[in-house]
Amino acid sequence: MEFIVPQPTAKAPAEWFTGDVWWDVLAAGTAPSRLRFNLVRFAPGARTHWHAHAVGQTLHVVSGTALVGTRDGTVFEAYPGDTVSCLPGEEHWHGATADRFMAHYALWEATGDGTPETTWAEPVTDAQYTEPARTRRLQE
Repeated sequence: MEFIVPQPTAKAPAEWFTGDVWWDVLAAGTAPSRLRFNLVRFAPGARTHWHAHAVGQTLHVVSGTALVGTRDGTVFEAYPGDTVSCLPGEEHWHGATADRFMAHYALWEATGDGTPETTWAEPVTDAQYTEPARTRRLQE
């Protein structure tokens, strides 16, 4: 057993995020582990760009309201205690509402074969982010 030495909080790269996003890498497993585990904090209005994870991703909301969007235009709301599973290869985005901070744990795995674990695409447009008619609570 060992305790993981914490890394400093880092600002998320602008080429993957819109707005101010900060993360703490809580675990980045080394072989044979492929675990990736971050605490990610989003300022109001901040969000990821479109992306997909080769082995999928799990998000667990700890504070605020998370918005999680899919390519069909659906935007789900997820609240503290909610856990969202994004399937392998599923393009999606996630972020904070326009008026509140949001934090979630993000868990995913490396592929184990050296291929990219995350494929990043274009930024989420303001129209995709603010589409209120398609937003719904996760459990509905």
